[in-house]
Amino acid sequence: MIIKREYITRVRKKSFLIMSLLTPLLLALIMIVPLWLATRDAPAREILVSDKSGFFEGKLVGDGTVEYDFYDQPIEILKEIAFSTGKYGVLDIPDVDIDDPKGITLITEHSASIEVKMKIEDQLKRILEDHKLEISGIDREKLDNIKTSVYIGTSVINDKGQVQSTHTEVAYIIGYLGSFLIYILIFAYGVQTMRGVIEEKTSRIVEVIISSVKPYQLMAGKIIGIGAVGLTQFLIWAFLTFSIYSIAGLLLDFDQMQQMNQGGAMQNTAMNAADTEMIKSVMEKIDSINFGLIIGVFLFYFIAAYLFYGSLFAAIGSAVDTETDAQQFQLPVTLPLIFSIVVLAAILRDPNSSLAIWLSIIPFTSPAVMMMRLPFIANEISWDLYLSMGVLVLSIIVTTWVAAKIYRIGILSYGTKPSYKLLFKWIFAKN
Repeated sequence: MIIKREYITRVRKKSFLIMSLLTPLLLALIMIVPLWLATRDAPAREILVSDKSGFFEGKLVGDGTVEYDFYDQPIEILKEIAFSTGKYGVLDIPDVDIDDPKGITLITEHSASIEVKMKIEDQLKRILEDHKLEISGIDREKLDNIKTSVYIGTSVINDKGQVQSTHTEVAYIIGYLGSFLIYILIFAYGVQTMRGVIEEKTSRIVEVIISSVKPYQLMAGKIIGIGAVGLTQFLIWAFLTFSIYSIAGLLLDFDQMQQMNQGGAMQNTAMNAADTEMIKSVMEKIDSINFGLIIGVFLFYFIAAYLFYGSLFAAIGSAVDTETDAQQFQLPVTLPLIFSIVVLAAILRDPNSSLAIWLSIIPFTSPAVMMMRLPFIANEISWDLYLSMGVLVLSIIVTTWVAAKIYRIGILSYGTKPSYKLLFKWIFAKN
């Protein structure tokens, strides 16, 4: 009954419904909107050019996104023409030194787009480089053919002696995402558990409830009920995010975007066969990732970590009368969780180091650290994953016992300023 009450009252709140629906929508928009904008044809920016050097006329040509019109008139007149006719701006090129081109200025009515600025800079740079190559007797095409991109694939040998391909960048993204989700969800719903206990205690409702159920039952019901809310919200996020991306993939013209990118790649010499092979390899690695294992392990660590931290938050809530009093006890509980996020960069450098292994076993840090390590060791699951799970389960039993001892006395204690000494006294008090 307690679990049902905690679950239903929270999932019926407008805030729960709004966050459950808006969060995946906002995350999807962050990814989809740039892709959608990339498929749209942007209007060409028309720029009037005053080239006092006479070097760039006939060489600086438009490409559909930026168009140039050369004028042999003073810069002030060009500015009047440009801004009165709605042109994008004026490019003022002084009589520059080809070896040290300084003083080139783009004048616009509003702040210039970084995209336009970089495009003009790249075009001017290429024109000057072509001129220098011509003087030096070097063929541009041969030089471009000399430039080479190198992509190194990675593989691991599993415990059966089989070689399996991996991709460090993909593992990095998945690991960080899993770790931060664990951190955010545990912290958010752990604090909710603490606040729920404080509210019931300060309103004296708990005195009525405790006459019908044991304190341990009340604490366990509250922890499980709120944890079920968090799990429900995560599953809603996962389902909606997948659905939104699937629908977006059908509606957006990704073939057009791919052709556009291929067209851009033909103009950019850095995009060659090696780069194409790298992209192909990344997509193959994403398809080969054992997402079933990663999601399963994530759900285990989310549930286990919440039970571990949730019981401690519930104990804190039972021991204090206000959230202000709870702050001194929150820091020791949340500090290991924060520390596990801080050390993720070190874990990433060497997922199989002694530091990474021990932090993935210690229950205070194991949920976030193991989720960071998992994509790197998913093809070679070893003893440390099972040990980490086992230690975390045993730790849940211990922390639940400790929290229950504090909760049993603290839930009916009013007007007492709790201290660590008093909490230890409650823990070891005889029934």
